[in-house]
Amino acid sequence: MTSVAEILKSKPDASVHSVAPGDTVFQALRTMADKDVGALLVLEAGAIVGIFTERDYARRLALQGRPSMSTPVRDVMTSTVLCVRSTQTSEQCMQIMTGKRLRHLPVVDDGRLLGMISIGDLVKDIISEQQFIIEQLEHYIAGRR
Repeated sequence: MTSVAEILKSKPDASVHSVAPGDTVFQALRTMADKDVGALLVLEAGAIVGIFTERDYARRLALQGRPSMSTPVRDVMTSTVLCVRSTQTSEQCMQIMTGKRLRHLPVVDDGRLLGMISIGDLVKDIISEQQFIIEQLEHYIAGRR
């Protein structure tokens, strides 16, 4: 099983994109579009105080007719943020994500933010592991070790 640390190392860009709680939703959406990400951590004085996702925008702003130009992120962000440690496995993260219906998990060790993984990162890792196993089985069956 792959660890979260290994998944972070394999990412082409391990940057964590963030906004401040007082930034407008419009600013957050612009950052998400510029960085091609579906979620931003909400940081205040370096601490995680929330997460703002496409789902937050759709459900708490767009459907309620709130203006993105003047609504602060703090009003629509998800305040309870589940985090994982770098030693956890992709399987453990997948269980958390599917059980809690999440798409993004910040990675924090000893209070230090190391990165963020997405459901896409986990799916990519699982597919890669399965392809490796299939290749090994094919070699075994064909008699090539």
